[in-house]
Amino acid sequence: MTTELRVLRRSEWDLWYGKLELAFGGVGETRQERQLWDALTEVDRSIGAWDGEECVGTAGAFTFAVSVPGGAFVPAAGVTMVSVAATHRRRGVLTSMMRRQLDDVRGWGEPLAVLTASEPEIYGRFGYGIATHQLSLEIDSSRVRIAAPPGADDVRLRFAPVAESAEACEAVYLRTVGSRPGMLARRPGWERLPLLDPPGDREGASPMQCVLAERDGEVVGYVRFHNKPHWDRSGPAGSIMVRHIDALDPAAYAALWRFVCEIDLTSTVRSRNRPVDDPLLHLVTDIRRCGPTVRDALHVRLVELGAALEARTYRTPVDVVFDVRDDFCPWNEGRWRLSGDSKGASCKRTDGNADLALSVRELGAAYLGGVSLTSLAGAGRVRELRDGALAEATMAFGSDVAPWLPHGF
Repeated sequence: MTTELRVLRRSEWDLWYGKLELAFGGVGETRQERQLWDALTEVDRSIGAWDGEECVGTAGAFTFAVSVPGGAFVPAAGVTMVSVAATHRRRGVLTSMMRRQLDDVRGWGEPLAVLTASEPEIYGRFGYGIATHQLSLEIDSSRVRIAAPPGADDVRLRFAPVAESAEACEAVYLRTVGSRPGMLARRPGWERLPLLDPPGDREGASPMQCVLAERDGEVVGYVRFHNKPHWDRSGPAGSIMVRHIDALDPAAYAALWRFVCEIDLTSTVRSRNRPVDDPLLHLVTDIRRCGPTVRDALHVRLVELGAALEARTYRTPVDVVFDVRDDFCPWNEGRWRLSGDSKGASCKRTDGNADLALSVRELGAAYLGGVSLTSLAGAGRVRELRDGALAEATMAFGSDVAPWLPHGF
């Protein structure tokens, strides 16, 4: 490989980002989108691969903190904008960028790296495990009703301009951050991301609309959505595309879902990203007519294994020794003793006998509590070396609620 890796210069951003767009099909983004990503890009945490004067690879890392079981927020590099030019595939460009990036993340003192993948098979070889999933729904709202709990009728709903209501919606989001593992504590500027509304993302639907849920004059929830009118030979058959929905209590949450499912002239409600244990599953009267599907979301990589496992707590007491394989970050290789409970944890190197053998990829998948070590063992990816150790670790790593990534990056 003859390419050179170097930290991005601010003056190179337009060229660098243009190469990213080209690698993802060559359809340019709107001016609004480009301006936002320009503002959010941390150039000192971004790298380019250069073949002479030509940029042939891109990779960046946002500064995030990720909520983990126990409620703490752990510093994490949000790996993003990764691409390799079609002319330079299979030359080691991606591997070299991943190598450089993980070395950098370790140098920054961040124990985790996280990403969302364009193709889920790419990043396992670099030690990333799929740690969260997202639920998509296509609700037949002509047949499905929302069985709202008491108090839903007391919630006032009103339309509000998207821009003018942004601050109130962001306040609701901030109050829910940390309620599930996998959520992101964001730096200033990220509150602009949910407001992006490029026409190309609407699939022919209306500009984004917003409805606020209020109780006693306080905003307790919101939904942002698109309305796509349609008529067939039988009459109106429009659809609602839910972009964001959040609420501070069950009654407000149900009231918002009931609203979108009862909008006139529509018969379908689509939502692409909900937690896999979303309470909505228990509000709908017919889950079979909601078309639930699940796909991967957040991929997690333990960069500093000991620090990462010490940063979260454990649902039940645990004392196990992991024999860890990590071909890409060899500083994590070896045996680690994890002991902890709901109050805290210690994870140190040991010469003791191993209880479980696995790779760092499996630990990344299980880290947020949404993927069972037992299920990974069933796939042959975790080996139990001491009877009972697998059940002990599985219970300890679990989370009371499914981890969830509310938005991409």
